Amino acid sequence: MVSVIVWLVRHGETDWNAEGRFQGWTDVPLNATGRSQADRLGDMLAALSFDGVWSSDLIRAVETARIAVGEPSIDARLRELEFGNIEGTAWSELDADLRADLKDFDTFQAPGGESAAGFFERVFEFFDDLPPGVHIVFAHGGVIRAVSRECGSDGFPSHTDVVQVDWTRRLSLDPDVRG
Repeated sequence: MVSVIVWLVRHGETDWNAEGRFQGWTDVPLNATGRSQADRLGDMLAALSFDGVWSSDLIRAVETARIAVGEPSIDARLRELEFGNIEGTAWSELDADLRADLKDFDTFQAPGGESAAGFFERVFEFFDDLPPGVHIVFAHGGVIRAVSRECGSDGFPSHTDVVQVDWTRRLSLDPDVRG
């Protein structure tokens, strides 16, 4: 069986990340720390090659990819969950019920935004469409969490962390690189 192996990278830090704000589809660029994180990741990845380099269309993911490995192929299906009315809001500003719903993740429905079910469908469609080979994908914490959970692990990656999965077998792999 020919596998689809994916290296998932969460974009570098933005000002909204530093402030603990939900970004979703709001197009916030990397800050100086995020650019430095991407640059360090690029040093670690310099000796590697990938069959495909992919990125969400949101600037924070595109910038991270460009700095770390070069020009990516862009796909909007890799966008973060659309948080609707809570984009720009900090975790601490959410009421307890909404925080509990968001922690559950699988059944979350962003007020005025996207459902978790719709989010999973579009994200998994992207990964199902990948050709065999080893790919690197620059995306968002929610995308990486959804894929990781589908592959048997859970956790929220830090900025420029590398998470590896065998998408064909739906298995998490031990990463060779940490950003």
